[in-house]
Amino acid sequence: MEYARLLRQRPVVVLWLARSLSALGDRLYAMAVMWSVWASTGSASLTGLVALLESLPYVVFGTVGRRVVARFASYGALSAVDALRAGVAVALPFVWSPDVPGTVVVLVSVFLLGVLGALFDPNFDALVPGLGRSGQVQSVTGLFDLTYRVARIAGHACAGALLLVFSRIELFVCVGAAFAVSAAALGGMSRRLPVLPPPLPSSLPLPPPLPSAAASAGDRPPVRVRALVRERPGIGMAIGVHGLLPFCAAAGTIGLPALLADGHDAGSGGGSGAGAYGLITAVSGIGALIGNPVAGALRPRAWLAVCCAAWTVDGLATVCVAAAGSVPAFALLYLLSGLAAPLGTVTIRARLGTYAPAERLRLMAVEHTATRTGGVAAILLLPPLVDVSPRGAFLVAGSVVVLITAAVGLLSPRITRGERAEEARAGRAAGARAGTSATATGRHRAAAVWPRIRLPRIRPRRAAAAPTRIRLPRARTCTWPRAVGRPARPDARVSGPDDRAGLPPR
Repeated sequence: MEYARLLRQRPVVVLWLARSLSALGDRLYAMAVMWSVWASTGSASLTGLVALLESLPYVVFGTVGRRVVARFASYGALSAVDALRAGVAVALPFVWSPDVPGTVVVLVSVFLLGVLGALFDPNFDALVPGLGRSGQVQSVTGLFDLTYRVARIAGHACAGALLLVFSRIELFVCVGAAFAVSAAALGGMSRRLPVLPPPLPSSLPLPPPLPSAAASAGDRPPVRVRALVRERPGIGMAIGVHGLLPFCAAAGTIGLPALLADGHDAGSGGGSGAGAYGLITAVSGIGALIGNPVAGALRPRAWLAVCCAAWTVDGLATVCVAAAGSVPAFALLYLLSGLAAPLGTVTIRARLGTYAPAERLRLMAVEHTATRTGGVAAILLLPPLVDVSPRGAFLVAGSVVVLITAAVGLLSPRITRGERAEEARAGRAAGARAGTSATATGRHRAAAVWPRIRLPRIRPRRAAAAPTRIRLPRARTCTWPRAVGRPARPDARVSGPDDRAGLPPR
């Protein structure tokens, strides 16, 4: 199994455990804050505001803060970020009070944690593809995507269990300890690993570098997303479509309790309420855990079509929830959604991992911005639909995702035609270079294996030289005037004025 081979490498194991603890602390903190705000204020609006403030920094930094995000592109900087998160998590219960100032302090701390998360997540995802060896970009991406899936499932369960056993202060101390261990692991590996390693060769078709980026690699200008999307429109379409997936997740988070409480599962024997909601959430997480290794082992050539197909299945499952009427049907549909969701996420992030370091970091930040923007939009738009009709909320969210992802999937061969042509040319050039080096290596090996035989030196016989043609100067002739009928004597002396007059000598 690919994941087992990757976990034999010490840097991968250390960073995977660090990322798992960091993601788990993130989920524990979010659940603990939301529960505490609800318990102390009883306001659903403030609880929703907590989720909004957590996602808002991702949108801000992904839009106007690319230079700030790029300054944290190292394991040492990410270790400092996790240390700050540990300090905020531990200090929060000591400054919290149930009155208005205490609520403001909670909201400010949530926003600060969102800022630190917006600095951590894109940079860590950009560093992940450099951890594997040749051909392991998709597997490494899938392995670290598994940490998010596990934290999403274990975060809810651990938060509930810890709240039953420990007090609020002890819970936040546990969250801070998770961040602190992650910070220590990242700090220990910062001296052994590079800042932003170059993309490793893989079986995926590697995108050739942009002409603008190749021409100006020395001065390292800021990477512009518009130029990247203009050169490769498939990446822009995939990131935009991926930003719609939070509508399906928000429909389940916000609308499923209302759908279960609406009594549509009567007669199924499954019951409704918190037990059914926990069962369906657990089944969705199990599907994600099963689908993640499958996604990590794939090496799709038509990557955009694979992403769109997975996201279309997720949208269809959300649409079918609106028509289902029992808890077993809900569980089956959420199992299908959990199986499909990691396939699209791992594939698109593995594709982004094949780019150059600067381009990779920028695209990772834009991808996080798109998903968080979709989450904020879903939080703002879906609750009114859930209040009107829970089934209508599922139907609208799933239909939007299905229509757009299916359209992009059908047009994917035409969208990625230029990219495939560039990749084919780059592959032929790389193959030619590899063939030349292999031929030279074969000659050197043959010269080393076979003994060197000295043969007598035979000089070739020179051909006869062509005779050289010598040109002699032409003799000058004397053109003296002669008398008519009388030959001139060669020894006659010519003198006097008669010669000048042209008369014959006397």
